[in-house]
Amino acid sequence: MATKLFRLVPRSGRFWGCSFTAWLLFLTYLSSMPGKDKPPSWTFFGIPFDIPHMDKVVHFGFFFGGAGLLAAALRYGKDWPWKKLLLWVPIILALIGLYDEFHQSFVPKRSGNSPGDLAADTLGAIVGAYVFRWTEVKFLRPARLSHK
Repeated sequence: MATKLFRLVPRSGRFWGCSFTAWLLFLTYLSSMPGKDKPPSWTFFGIPFDIPHMDKVVHFGFFFGGAGLLAAALRYGKDWPWKKLLLWVPIILALIGLYDEFHQSFVPKRSGNSPGDLAADTLGAIVGAYVFRWTEVKFLRPARLSHK
């Protein structure tokens, strides 16, 4: 069943490259928004709750997704081998995270240069690259081979 669904996933480097570019532009937009006087309160169906360091979870998730997009762009567009992909995707995204933190230090009411945010970005990128590899090997490759 899952293999049939993964047949629908585009194998175009251009598609994934454009998706990664959109991700990067959205990151820049979010990072350019001025901060608020107090931290945001998180809600679940209108019920407020407070989770310590929730922003780190958000950083991890956002860079996890970015790693998947960049890995797909390089795998399908440039046919990068896995070793190269698993090395360079986290490095590229860690550098983007470093730039993002530096950029935030100039945005009003934002604190940039946070080692915790950078660590969450980098860890999300590493895990995202490895999960993309696992997904490609487990589902995408068999779907591609069974579709021929």
